[in-house]
Amino acid sequence: MPLHLLKLCVGAESIRDLEEWIEENMLLKRRLGRPEEQTHTTRMVPKRIEELVDGGSLYWVIKGQVSARQRLTEVRPFTDADGIGRCHLVLEPVVVPVEPRPSRPFQGWRYLTAKDAPRDIGRDTGDLGEMPEEMRRELAGLGLL
Repeated sequence: MPLHLLKLCVGAESIRDLEEWIEENMLLKRRLGRPEEQTHTTRMVPKRIEELVDGGSLYWVIKGQVSARQRLTEVRPFTDADGIGRCHLVLEPVVVPVEPRPSRPFQGWRYLTAKDAPRDIGRDTGDLGEMPEEMRRELAGLGLL
């Protein structure tokens, strides 16, 4: 059973903001001749790497709600120029909206088990998939989703 990570998406106001940031970074990497992969750098290195890359995802908290996820493909620990251990989380550049769920602020990341992860929004979620993100966010905030 896969294990997931939960992380705040600092600076993003919506799923679209996250998608635009990914697109901009991919274009920049292409122009610079760097590998076109999306990475997110974090200070702490997860200990359960094998479980994470075996079908796990990074779930993003946007404006106080778990809102989207990206599949984790690799975790690359490294030491930065200051001698601090960090890691690159390598992610598929595809953002998948999930059923919104409130989340309080926290630092770093948290493990999220598969049974506790919100469901993807898709064909089997009825009208929820066609509802605008802002409306989903508002209804979830009111406890109606």
